[in-house]
Amino acid sequence: MSKEYTRHLPVCVVGHKHPDTDAICSAIAYANFKRLTSEGEYIAFRAGDLNEETRFVLNEWNVPEPPLLADARTQVRDIEIRRIPGADGELSMKRAWEQMEEADVVTLCITRGAQLKGLITTGDIVRSYMDIYDNDFLSKAKTSYKNIIDTLDAEMVLGDAEAVVDHGKVMIGAASPDMMEQMIDAGDVVIVGNRYEAQLCAIELDVQMLIVCGGAEVAQTIVKMAEDHHCAILKTKHDTFTTARLINQSVPIRYFMKSEHLVTFGQDDYIDDIQEAMAQKRFRYFPIVDEDGTYIGMISRRNFLGANRKKLILMDHNERAQAVNGVESAEILEIIDHHRVATVETVGPVFFRGQPLGSTSTIVYQMYHEQDLSIDKTTAALLLSAILSDTLMYRSPTCTPMDVKAAEDLARICGVEVEEYARRMFRAGSDLTGKTPEDILEQDFKKFSVGGVDFGVGQISSMSEEELKEIASRITGAMEKTLEHERIDMVFFALTNILTESSLVLCVGDKAKSLLEEAFPDAAETAAEGGMPAYYLLKGVVSRKKQFLPAIVEAIHH
Repeated sequence: MSKEYTRHLPVCVVGHKHPDTDAICSAIAYANFKRLTSEGEYIAFRAGDLNEETRFVLNEWNVPEPPLLADARTQVRDIEIRRIPGADGELSMKRAWEQMEEADVVTLCITRGAQLKGLITTGDIVRSYMDIYDNDFLSKAKTSYKNIIDTLDAEMVLGDAEAVVDHGKVMIGAASPDMMEQMIDAGDVVIVGNRYEAQLCAIELDVQMLIVCGGAEVAQTIVKMAEDHHCAILKTKHDTFTTARLINQSVPIRYFMKSEHLVTFGQDDYIDDIQEAMAQKRFRYFPIVDEDGTYIGMISRRNFLGANRKKLILMDHNERAQAVNGVESAEILEIIDHHRVATVETVGPVFFRGQPLGSTSTIVYQMYHEQDLSIDKTTAALLLSAILSDTLMYRSPTCTPMDVKAAEDLARICGVEVEEYARRMFRAGSDLTGKTPEDILEQDFKKFSVGGVDFGVGQISSMSEEELKEIASRITGAMEKTLEHERIDMVFFALTNILTESSLVLCVGDKAKSLLEEAFPDAAETAAEGGMPAYYLLKGVVSRKKQFLPAIVEAIHH
């Protein structure tokens, strides 16, 4: 695989599944940082659907939504695709063979325009050459005169090169005129040598083409008679035997191509999935097409030997359960995070920057300043939004003086009033109109594995107690479904009131209540009433990362 190809593979900068504002904004800002400080291509991705708060931020600052990276396994687009041009179906077998020899491949894709129409292999060409016994194959294949001219290195003495052999058979005019009259029919293609009487006889029998071999000049009387009989004349330097042997190579490849049940792959297909399909077929090369059937190129099994794993930079997480699907198949280059060090494993050493700050975006802000890079207005707005979101406008215990300093500097750059902007952002985030309970739960949901216990924690924040209680009345069924779907032991969901700096916590799963009560002994369960499920009120608890999760982890280990 060429170094040039490898160099152009992009690095995917991606946050966790169920991304929040920090995961998205830090990825966008850090991808920009890497483009400013490093060679290569860095693209910000998302690993899941955006929540309403993040959509508000991106819309507010006219930033496009990052593309989705649903799976980090190696795809066809990550390996070397042979960009061999498609061949026109009218190409002669001879020229197709030459193209395959030149490209050192055994398969040629036939296209019409850009659309894949069929395949032909060297084996097909060999079989066609060996298996043709009938002498009307040129007409069956509707072979063009120009293909015959090209294949025989011939000169057209008389006739239209754009015409097509659409009837008749191929004959050699080596017999006596009496025998020729018995063998040759009107419309045939006749190969003759420099024999005047044989040429004359063939024309009088109304053949459609006369091929004169040996490079002999064609007499003007023959040309004049052929014109009167509407007979084309070709002249070739090859002898009669060679001409008869070569002429079948003028047949267009569409006549022998495979056009049904083609095995094709798309650029987004995962190589883990297509290897089995390739193994079941004895083909050497397989076409790659896009979703519209447009031909792109070809791959072979040997391309897998040099397959490039996707290159990732993980933002705002380092737990495998939170990472994009297929992360174990990817090459992790960097991790930028503000959470506890957890379970993501890497094959080789990586750049890891983890700091106990309120937001990953604060780390990115620091890195811009460490490199003496100015932060543009849009990037500043994204970083500010993430810091305000993760610190609940400085109310979270995870918030540090560094977060506040960064936010104030970023607010100055992008020209916003922090409290007014934060209120609009939180209001947009808590607007759940049209959202299903499952959508609400997955909006900010993370899975953890501690001491053999697998559990998930979702969280939503609002400035309205009424809104939080309305959400609580709808969410329990979705929690039960998530428990089963994710195959985890417990699900907790925190409804955080930003103004009162407290959280209502719902839980499902065996031992979830006892674990919660052990983690927060001062929190008593409130009985279900008026459509509200039973919940625990955790006063002063607003941070999943610094308050809720550490207490749960300690209770598990206790």
